[in-house]
Amino acid sequence: MPHASNIVYPDGPDAPHAFDIVPLKPRNGTLDAMCPVCHGHGEWNVEIDLVSFRCKRAICDRCSGAGWVETGDDPVGFPDIELAPNGQPHWVTNYIPREDVDEEDLGGGNLLAP
Repeated sequence: MPHASNIVYPDGPDAPHAFDIVPLKPRNGTLDAMCPVCHGHGEWNVEIDLVSFRCKRAICDRCSGAGWVETGDDPVGFPDIELAPNGQPHWVTNYIPREDVDEEDLGGGNLLAP
């Protein structure tokens, strides 16, 4: 039997209902400030049913889902996949000196050309 629903599609982090039932991420001590895009949530709703609160979420590109960003001269961490010595892929965090990262590229994790 179908249930009642009221599905909305927030079109970004500034839309109404974008952060409904999305908790703030805790600061782990290595990052300086709340992300200016997701305001510390790390993700937001791209689809949410206001009756059952089922939702689909998008990860923030600016902070890679951490909810916090580095603002000083500390190295910037980028998630990446590398091959282990046995040939299996695994997730790693590569730290790049701040001066080698362009501000507009922080969201995509892209580095400046060498």
